[in-house]
Amino acid sequence: MRKEMGWKKAGGFVLALFFVVAAGCGANGGTEEPTVTPSGTLERQATPSWTDYLSEEDMQVASPWKVIDNTALAAVMKKAEAGEPVTIACIGGSITQGSISSGPLDGEIKKRACYADIFFAWWKETFPETEVTVINAGIGGTDSYLGVHRVQEDVLTHHPDLVLVEYSVNDGDNISYKNSYDNLVRRILKAEGQPAVMLLFMAQTNLTTAQNTHQLIGFNYGLPMVSHYNLIKNFFENGRYTEAEMSGDVSHPSVFGHAIVGEMLWKYLNNVYVQLDTYGEPAAFDKNALTKERYLNSELVGVEDITPKTTGTFTEKENFNGWGTVWSSTDGDGNIVFTVKCRNLGILFWRSTSSSFGTYEVYVDGEYKADLQAEFLDGWGAYAYSQEVFTSNEEAEHVVMLKKKAGSAGDDFVLLRLMLSH
Repeated sequence: MRKEMGWKKAGGFVLALFFVVAAGCGANGGTEEPTVTPSGTLERQATPSWTDYLSEEDMQVASPWKVIDNTALAAVMKKAEAGEPVTIACIGGSITQGSISSGPLDGEIKKRACYADIFFAWWKETFPETEVTVINAGIGGTDSYLGVHRVQEDVLTHHPDLVLVEYSVNDGDNISYKNSYDNLVRRILKAEGQPAVMLLFMAQTNLTTAQNTHQLIGFNYGLPMVSHYNLIKNFFENGRYTEAEMSGDVSHPSVFGHAIVGEMLWKYLNNVYVQLDTYGEPAAFDKNALTKERYLNSELVGVEDITPKTTGTFTEKENFNGWGTVWSSTDGDGNIVFTVKCRNLGILFWRSTSSSFGTYEVYVDGEYKADLQAEFLDGWGAYAYSQEVFTSNEEAEHVVMLKKKAGSAGDDFVLLRLMLSH
């Protein structure tokens, strides 16, 4: 039977779903026992997927790269097959978190599930006698810049064997995100135990994606890469499925769309699993970075970690939208000031569609650095927004001040965390 561990606060602010699959459960009772071939190798059976829309040709479209090294991924499968506990994690935005839109083909899907749950299910059904712990560290509206600052607390402290990274919808296709995404992936690869990493390149149905940038990181490290962008682009060009069928809101897959993504990942895992004996032991990670290592030692700092020099009209607000205790101001007349030690500084704050929220300014050592626009009046919703405001080549002590911008129509501002890299 399955033992539910429930919802747990990871890093004091993000809700991540943990559960353990105990011996003998598995939704379909697991796969057949492997048989031994005359050559002495195991003949493994692919685990039947929840859906069967994708052909071998589709899978070649979804993952056409020749530089992929599946050895580390295969090592996790070998560990699970041996009955050793494994921990499987996903980190990303709202698609990973589980946001699902509606589409006209949703009725064809028997199980309403986000891609991450389908991905996790492969491990549980393929290794039903193994304890599998899963971590969903997706947060809606967030990017790899925030991801690299929170991955240690939200994912790596749980010692994952495998981490799937999904940020290609929320990241921009530019050098800044190339840096943060590279540092995020590299930080995972260099973590204790050197987890395996898979990259998932999602796309909106208008085909907006950061895949062009993100695949360069995959090339550099030889990582398993799977492309939702390649797949749906091929669908649309061949008139096989429509944009409305894949997503009801452009950004988030429908139930059918998530099923397609989940099946794509499921069949990729199966392709590795049935050839498991062809993989040797993974080499120790020693590849060079593709970009500057700006965020490898980065963190989020909040109410529990730092005391402001002055708070002005900011007060502590508890239980704020899953982020725990934060600093909040509702009149904007006073300034909040911190002394921090860092190389680079970002501000994580709440953006809202309410007109009561305003624009604040951030100063570092008395010098104006940026506007922080918390009012998102015509936007799609409220969310945690991360903004880099200061960069340097050396770590030093700095005085950081936030104050309401003159002329701001709104007064409200919620400071979630300071983002420091060292």
